[in-house]
Amino acid sequence: MTHTTPPPAPLPGDVHDIAVRYLRQWATAPGPGGHRCDPGIPVLAHLVADDRAAPAAVAVWSRTAGRGPSLPSLYDGGLAGTLVGLHLGARLHPGLRPAADRLAAHLRTRPPRCRTHHVTFPDYDLISGPAGTLLALCATEPGEPDEATEPSETGEPDGPGGPGGRGLAAHLALLCDEEDLGRLRTGHYAHHPHLAWVHGRINTGMGHGVAGLTTALTAALRRTPADTGLAGSLATALGRATRWLVRHAYDDDRGIRTWPAAGPGSPPAPAAHPRQAWCYGTPGITWALWDAADALGDTMTADWATAAFTTLAEHYDETFHLYGDSPGDRLGLCHGAAGVLAVADAFDRHARLPAAAILRDRLTHHLTDRLAPPWPAGWGADLLTGLPGVLAALLTTTRPAPRTWLLCLGLR
Repeated sequence: MTHTTPPPAPLPGDVHDIAVRYLRQWATAPGPGGHRCDPGIPVLAHLVADDRAAPAAVAVWSRTAGRGPSLPSLYDGGLAGTLVGLHLGARLHPGLRPAADRLAAHLRTRPPRCRTHHVTFPDYDLISGPAGTLLALCATEPGEPDEATEPSETGEPDGPGGPGGRGLAAHLALLCDEEDLGRLRTGHYAHHPHLAWVHGRINTGMGHGVAGLTTALTAALRRTPADTGLAGSLATALGRATRWLVRHAYDDDRGIRTWPAAGPGSPPAPAAHPRQAWCYGTPGITWALWDAADALGDTMTADWATAAFTTLAEHYDETFHLYGDSPGDRLGLCHGAAGVLAVADAFDRHARLPAAAILRDRLTHHLTDRLAPPWPAGWGADLLTGLPGVLAALLTTTRPAPRTWLLCLGLR
């Protein structure tokens, strides 16, 4: 498919002004929808910290921080997401730092008990499970590249995200102890009204599957001394995960190298599926592959991943691949254009992939053309599905900005 070259991207100041207006409006009337402990508002405020709307929004957000479910997850209102929010919010309101430190210590010293056979999503995944918790601990540990404050009172972490992070990393590595990743076959979903399709199978995606687990193992490997036993087990697990993902790829009838939502199973039909997003399909999975291969020094797999992403970039069709009834589906980080934008930007910055830069610029235009207020009523403030995530992606890709928050997406 041939695409015309887009006009020049909008000035970063335009996106900044929209973000400031949104934060000011949200702080005045937070509105319905989403989890109030989600890190979306603090992430966006961190990226526009030069405006007084940012600390005002964080102050409102902090009043309900910690009132979500007492689960360790990164999303769905869990404690790992609250930790990210408190950590970033403390840069605008230092009084939040003790609470962030206490919550980090809690997550590092009380790892969840998770299954290692017949697993469910909370036993391993990025959204509700240990992969996301590990990414949050890595994103908030002292010494991260855009850390602007002194190390926390809990001291320097020992390994990826501290002792608890080491335990989470070891658990995820254990789940990859066989070439067929048999431990990642799901159980307990046989009669689930929405998830029966994945029962007994292995989810491939970034949000709930092998790709998300792979990004957490990669983040842990980058933070683990190379001469340790843990580093060896992480590298071995990553090798198995990347080989499994490569084996389960196929080419659809639009010329995109992609993945079924779960494997193994009968050969997938070549008919193209419109869900090509951060959570499922080529964008998230190819990034997980490339970043893992880069950490392992595996140039062959890295080249394979960039070639696969190039097929997406060259055949991506906004009129087909962006669909759904809500703005979150069409524009958000999880399902929509903002997630593909963030992945394309990561490929451009780290893999120097020309096709990724072209796709990034196209999606920048697509999003900015659709973000002028008034915003749709009921659009929540969550990072994955809400407007804060869309604006955060645009701010991060169109101007110099801190990037550690991208670990919440398995990106960098």
